[in-house]
Amino acid sequence: MSQHWEIYLSGEIHTDWRDRIAAGVRDAGLPVELTGPVSDHASSDDCGVAILGPETSDFWKDQKGARINAIRTRTLIERADVVVVRFGDKYRQWNAAFDAGYATACGTPVITLHDPALTHALKEVDGAALAVAETPEQVVDILRYVIEGRLRQPE
Repeated sequence: MSQHWEIYLSGEIHTDWRDRIAAGVRDAGLPVELTGPVSDHASSDDCGVAILGPETSDFWKDQKGARINAIRTRTLIERADVVVVRFGDKYRQWNAAFDAGYATACGTPVITLHDPALTHALKEVDGAALAVAETPEQVVDILRYVIEGRLRQPE
């Protein structure tokens, strides 16, 4: 029986990349549990004031939310066997860059996922990653290989 793998999916929340990885992992029959941040943008932004009460400035509102979100993020990254960090081209994902650095500091392997147009901007992040993918399907292929030692069969 294969080891169960925890894969944390960090970063951009505006496209279907997580769904594509989930479908690929499921179709490949990989022993993987996918985790990630709260991807409902409003909930993520408002959790601090919704739980702990209102703030008079956006700075402190954001601090409350960021710190509560960090409890989830740090815990799941520390449990992860691999962290996949997606950078999209439309929005800046500063939190994803932090997640990549945090995972690396924890000794957790990182796979970055982004369009080739972002290669120069992400050169330091990619330099710390153990693999750099351009599509969710490549991420699934990497996971298949590292978990089961097999390559995807050509169709």
